[in-house]
Amino acid sequence: MKRELGIARCGLACCLCSENAECKGCKRDGFKELSWCRDAEWCENRKCVIAKGLRGCYECEPASCRKGLYAEKIKARAFAEFARRYGVDELLDCLERNEKAGIVYHREGIMGDYDEFDDMEKLMGFIRNGN
Repeated sequence: MKRELGIARCGLACCLCSENAECKGCKRDGFKELSWCRDAEWCENRKCVIAKGLRGCYECEPASCRKGLYAEKIKARAFAEFARRYGVDELLDCLERNEKAGIVYHREGIMGDYDEFDDMEKLMGFIRNGN
């Protein structure tokens, strides 16, 4: 886990992402350059957070939002809602503990153990308890 990469503006776990080894994370210095972020130009969640002057969707109301990737996917929305309720550090602590226990963020491509849920509250319970 690269804890220093933290949580993306949308709630996805940059700290666990293995998709791009050169990624500096969604909120790191230099993000305006965006040369490592293939989705930055169209990311509705990123644009919304920047327009509102927030650090992330977790400072808003992610549970009820359906913008961008929240329209169909619950993983990022659940991660952001977890961070809203319990704090970003608690989310990072839980994700780190879960990774050490063998819970996989990305198995093939971008799918992993956190993608097996269709209920946000159950996913947040999984994040919190690792089961």
